[in-house]
Amino acid sequence: MEQVDSVGSVGGADPAVVVRAALVGGADPAVVVPANPGPASDQASAPDQASGQASAEAPGQASGHASALAPDQASDPAQTQTQTPAPAPAPDPAQAQRDRAPTPAQPQRAPHPALDALQRDPYPLYARARRSEGLTFVPELDAWLVARDADIREVLLRPQDFSSAQALRPDVVPSPAALAVLARGFAARPTVVSTDGPAHSRHRAPLNSGLSAAGTAALTPYIRRQAERLAEALADRLDEPGRAADLMAHYARPLPGAVVGRLLGLDPADVPTAVHGSYSAERLLFRPLAEAEQIAAAEDVLALQRLLDRYARDRRARPRDDLISTMVTALAPDAGLGPGRRELTGDQRCELVSNLQNLLIAGHLTTTALIGGTVLHLLRHPDQWRLLRTRPELVPAAVEEAARYDTPVQGFRRTTTRRVVVAGTELPAGATVFVAYGSGNRDEARHHDPDVFDITRPSPQPRHLAFGHGRHGCPGAQLARVQLRTTLEVLTRRLPDLRLAEGPAPVMRPTLIHRSPEELPVTR
Repeated sequence: MEQVDSVGSVGGADPAVVVRAALVGGADPAVVVPANPGPASDQASAPDQASGQASAEAPGQASGHASALAPDQASDPAQTQTQTPAPAPAPDPAQAQRDRAPTPAQPQRAPHPALDALQRDPYPLYARARRSEGLTFVPELDAWLVARDADIREVLLRPQDFSSAQALRPDVVPSPAALAVLARGFAARPTVVSTDGPAHSRHRAPLNSGLSAAGTAALTPYIRRQAERLAEALADRLDEPGRAADLMAHYARPLPGAVVGRLLGLDPADVPTAVHGSYSAERLLFRPLAEAEQIAAAEDVLALQRLLDRYARDRRARPRDDLISTMVTALAPDAGLGPGRRELTGDQRCELVSNLQNLLIAGHLTTTALIGGTVLHLLRHPDQWRLLRTRPELVPAAVEEAARYDTPVQGFRRTTTRRVVVAGTELPAGATVFVAYGSGNRDEARHHDPDVFDITRPSPQPRHLAFGHGRHGCPGAQLARVQLRTTLEVLTRRLPDLRLAEGPAPVMRPTLIHRSPEELPVTR
């Protein structure tokens, strides 16, 4: 059993499992998910390494599928060919397990240039997958791609067959030195993202309370004040003719950071540490970094965890009207007898840190991505920006169209708990699927002219998948919408002549969980 000392560090933890533990929360221990079998070939996967588990392919091969096989060592995912390979003999499970068993120092397996290219522009692959029969296996993702709207909705409504336990498998395994830093942090506990059934309901209940319509309405005046302040500061930076500024740095990141800090109950002075630690966690999970950068990022994550632990313990002693207090009450109820409040146990502190960290990251990185992507596409289509300036009643439609057209959270993984059939493809237990919301939102069977960005689409439009579907739908969807709606109202009024700055076109970040421009230089 893990021992937690006075500052919540984990004693005796296996460094091979610390990375997922420290950053994304543990899988529900009640859910046992077999290893991921892709097509019948022995594929050593980085996510297996990141979870610190040996993995053996299940005997047999998924049937009725296509396989996305990029030529020249998957160097160009845009040229990926979809084909059905000939059946191969089932591998020996014992040998597969020996071959795939990782060591803590084992390096990441995956050609990052190929993965980066796919993540920067996944839409050509999505289109090919939707046209193909059955599911397409994508080696870069080590998963079967669920690309059609109807299939995505089916998977999301079958949590008993498609477990969320590995929803956020890392792409990268940090170095032993970075893992050693993370081992000083907090042990993982399941979160709302990685659980199903009663455990998911337990984790989601305080979020539903804190992110209710009433809670969002109470935050709206604060959101408006912050948006006005940031827009004014951005306008000051652009006062000189031809001068450019990065909208991501000066608006899209600060606004959601301030809002989630207010929601949680953080002191404004602590928000920069929280935001910085969140981005460091994402980079450590999903980007290849030099060892020195990994160690620095791990230290940032450690600082974030200790900050959140301090707040959780404070709210146990002195509850307030904020979401941290709500989560402490819900996830760590004080069942002690007699006067006074009992201190949080080590296990309660670990669970609270995992869930607060998850909420913090989901609460601002996704909204930052939504704001940045929306402004980018509006400025790339100047006619749409001009229309929004003259017809502000189109703002709600613009919010929905932007979320559909280039979804910030492109999808999550699910793992089959038994043999299932999806889109005619039979998958064994333990297969990983990537449920691609971004692809479903470009599905021609669901949306008219889905590759066209058009804020004047007639109402009502079919519901999109940008905020998920079913029990795992985003509990903060309305808060994200309010921030984007306020942003468009404020920017079109305060900076009506905003446009993209001259120079190289903005580049999308290589990620499928917070898709947005790396930078967004704008001018007037």
